Amino acid sequence: MIHQDQKSSAAADHDYWQEPVKFSEIVTGDAPAMVGEVDYRLMADAIPALCWIARADGYIYWYNRRWYDYCGSTPNALEGWGWQSVHDPLELPKVIENWNRAIQQGEAFEMTFPLRGADGLFRQFLTRIVPVLGQNGDIVRWVGTNAEFESENSAKDALAVSEAKFRVLTDALPQMVWSTRPDGFHDYYNARWYEFTGTIPGSTNGDGWVDMFHADDREVAFARWNHSIATGDDYEIEYRIRHHSGEYRWTLGRALPVRDDSGQILRWIGTCTDIHESKLIAERTELMSKELSHRIKNIFAVVAGLIGLSSPKDVTTAKFAKQLAGRISALGRAHNFARPHSELSDPGRDFGTLHGLLDEILKPYQIEGRQRYDISGADIAVGERSATPIALVVHELATNAMKYGALATTDGRVHIETTVRDDEVVISWTEMGGPPVDSAPDSCGFGTQLSEIGITSQLGGQINRLWNTTGLKVVMTVPSGHL
Repeated sequence: MIHQDQKSSAAADHDYWQEPVKFSEIVTGDAPAMVGEVDYRLMADAIPALCWIARADGYIYWYNRRWYDYCGSTPNALEGWGWQSVHDPLELPKVIENWNRAIQQGEAFEMTFPLRGADGLFRQFLTRIVPVLGQNGDIVRWVGTNAEFESENSAKDALAVSEAKFRVLTDALPQMVWSTRPDGFHDYYNARWYEFTGTIPGSTNGDGWVDMFHADDREVAFARWNHSIATGDDYEIEYRIRHHSGEYRWTLGRALPVRDDSGQILRWIGTCTDIHESKLIAERTELMSKELSHRIKNIFAVVAGLIGLSSPKDVTTAKFAKQLAGRISALGRAHNFARPHSELSDPGRDFGTLHGLLDEILKPYQIEGRQRYDISGADIAVGERSATPIALVVHELATNAMKYGALATTDGRVHIETTVRDDEVVISWTEMGGPPVDSAPDSCGFGTQLSEIGITSQLGGQINRLWNTTGLKVVMTVPSGHL
């Protein structure tokens, strides 16, 4: 039976939790421990578990540092039977009963119970206690450990709940969702993937997904994926995947890396979105756009040809006809710049700089011997993304100016100024010398609406109109990075 009035004078002389016991103490006999016990203490102070040593009668006279760190107590408070103060009162009787039984029978035992931490919270610990026998077989010491397992279990439970939520969420999405290990090994697909492909769960793990691709898309898709795995770059590509019906359907594949705090990739999360119908619609729209553009360009060519055939033979009239035909041809070139292009229809145009683009669009409206427009300010290089919407807006402004504004009169002119400031490019269109402007029009045409969409949606910029009495002024502001 445990006697709570017993003390260990030897233990009281040494605060072993404050500093390791030295071998000199062992040699001089000043410490109550054997060499093996001191070695145990040195080792126990370095491990994260709670460790302690008790006499044969159960009196605990030493705890490792982790004990005091966890409970926030002192050696004097825990020595002997002070350990009871950090136990749950409801669980303590059972703990004492099992401890007494182990002492009486001299057998090791194991049990779980909560211990109160320095923050006042109880956490579950797995406790193991074993006896240390002397040369005659009698118990001379008890060695115990308390290992917290609640946090570990809580983490595992939280992970299980998180994974369950992830699966429920991904199965509810209309897209096909998949994930891979950092090395790109596919180990998860949601229900949509198996419904779409009709494959057996697990059959497309690893590199099995490659077989689902159209033969013409496999090499490109695999190369793009390997590049993302090697560099950590986002993954995005369009490819055809075999549907359960046997048809190959266009899908948009995307994947992003999931990184830890240090930037290391933990997983890849990807989606496949069925874009087959929209892809077919886009192809039909592109075909119609090509046909329409072809017919418009033919009209320009026919009109220019008719002018040449119908022009008189005298020098003055022939010169005028040649100028007019040249202007018609310039309109055709401007149309080619202004109309939207896809990767297939783009003839590989080199837009050069912003001033060059503006000059190309406005050339058809120039009259020999009379300056109809001028361009000034800072110049900047432009590409396909920015050239088409800008060309569309300027083409629309020039057309309207020819019908209603400054270019409708022989003395009217347009001034375009470009300014680069910070991270923005400002394009100002100012009309002068045209008919007086009373007020803004009651409505805008389709061309005006389409051009505004190009600046705001495609380039992320702004377009503002000022209806001054001297003429229209339009200010377009576009992020320079989008040019």
